[in-house]
Amino acid sequence: MTSIHTNTGATAALQTLRGINNSMQTTQSRVATGYRVETAADNAAYWSIATTMRSDNKALSAVEDALALGAAKVDVAFSAMEASVDILDEIKARFVTAREPGVDRGKVQKEFNEFKNQLISIAQSASFSGENWLYLATPDDAANNSSDKELVGGFTRNSDGLISVQTIKLDFRDETQVAEPSDTWAMFDFMTGHIGDLGIATSPNFAWDAGFSTGWVLFKSPSPAVAGYPSVTEIALTSSTTDAELDEMIVTIDAMLQYAIEKASNYGTVKWRIDMQSEFAQNLSHTIDIGVGRLVDADMNEESTRLKALETQMQLGIQSLSIANANAQTLLSLFN
Repeated sequence: MTSIHTNTGATAALQTLRGINNSMQTTQSRVATGYRVETAADNAAYWSIATTMRSDNKALSAVEDALALGAAKVDVAFSAMEASVDILDEIKARFVTAREPGVDRGKVQKEFNEFKNQLISIAQSASFSGENWLYLATPDDAANNSSDKELVGGFTRNSDGLISVQTIKLDFRDETQVAEPSDTWAMFDFMTGHIGDLGIATSPNFAWDAGFSTGWVLFKSPSPAVAGYPSVTEIALTSSTTDAELDEMIVTIDAMLQYAIEKASNYGTVKWRIDMQSEFAQNLSHTIDIGVGRLVDADMNEESTRLKALETQMQLGIQSLSIANANAQTLLSLFN
């Protein structure tokens, strides 16, 4: 039946055309943005997960930056400790040479003085971003550097949704530091790693050994002597230095060298862990990006194919609507 009130064919064609147009807009938006889920209206669950993970990934990126900063600090301290080990190694070799009869110990002492100056220079130069973990110019520096150092190492979210920042700790109280030589400060406390006034009973300086007649230090010993502690003497070669004293100095220097090697190894271990954690953080960030992409990214091959199909359907829909409207014009011809 043909009706002048209702054009069934045109109505059906128009509804189909509207549906195709809506699908076309959705597909064009996906092609333009690259997202299958761009807003919460597209898929509330996936959008919520993706938004949260993107936020966490930004925090993880900040962790990577913090790791890079921490790695730089450790690298500087590690390089300085390696250089200090080399200097102590040279000092020990010179003192062993001085043990030989006929060697001019005065010349060895001159070299020793230069080596000590180089140790101070190395420690002073071991600074990054305003932090120096090896050089202590004042007692306040010792107090500030006596606590553990914490480096940002990770960012996690548990099953309850609570976040936490993980840290890498460096037991700084057990590391080697250098203090400014003075009447009350001793240099290179290789036994405890803590530089301070020898009056602090809990932190004695590596200045003496139970088997030595004298406690030897590389630099100035405290003056006046601290009650309850053996007298300590700065290592120095003179014409009156006996072979027995020189032997004790060599043993002391070697003990300092071994301790410095151990502490350089500690810095190297922390450096290795930071490098490993940094690589993991980078890989984790990439993995999160991929995971989020699987949830919300559009398949461009699929969307481009769908767009072509919708364009064809739209053209056919327009033609169908045109044909349906033409039927009404045909009805008018019957009344002519």
